[in-house]
Amino acid sequence: MKLQAEIGDTKHQIEIKRVGEMVFAEIDGRKYEVEASQPEPNVYLLKHENKVYEIFVSPNEKAGEAYQVRAGTHELEIKLIDPKRLRGTSGSDELADGVAEIKTAMPGKVVRILVEKGAEVKKGEGVVVVEAMKMQNELKSPKDGIVKDIKIEEGATVSAGDILVWIE
Repeated sequence: MKLQAEIGDTKHQIEIKRVGEMVFAEIDGRKYEVEASQPEPNVYLLKHENKVYEIFVSPNEKAGEAYQVRAGTHELEIKLIDPKRLRGTSGSDELADGVAEIKTAMPGKVVRILVEKGAEVKKGEGVVVVEAMKMQNELKSPKDGIVKDIKIEEGATVSAGDILVWIE
């Protein structure tokens, strides 16, 4: 997964790959190999070169909002941007008409479906929860609308880019 992280006025290019408990990360060309676990929600343990780091990440209220991250005595505000999601979007009004597709960004397992076919949803409302890399991600509606179709079931395994829900 390729991301861009904004910390203050500085942008960093990040590429992350997870294999089991191991995370392979490249940040601005520097490579890291860490063992990662999530003992409780919003708390991550990273083991690197025989040192363990406890990281607390505050949950986001809105998509696109910066994360508050604390590692020891250091606190950072980090905004993550997925360049794939920016491609081809001209603005928030683009989805005002037509069908919006809720897709997965990475392989995972559908943990919960939060809506039913025919239900009315508001922009930013949770639609599906997918677990990927031991983290649960709530996929939200990009617009106000009606759930046209649900293409998956709870417990299903999904691949990156799979369409899960259509909202009209």
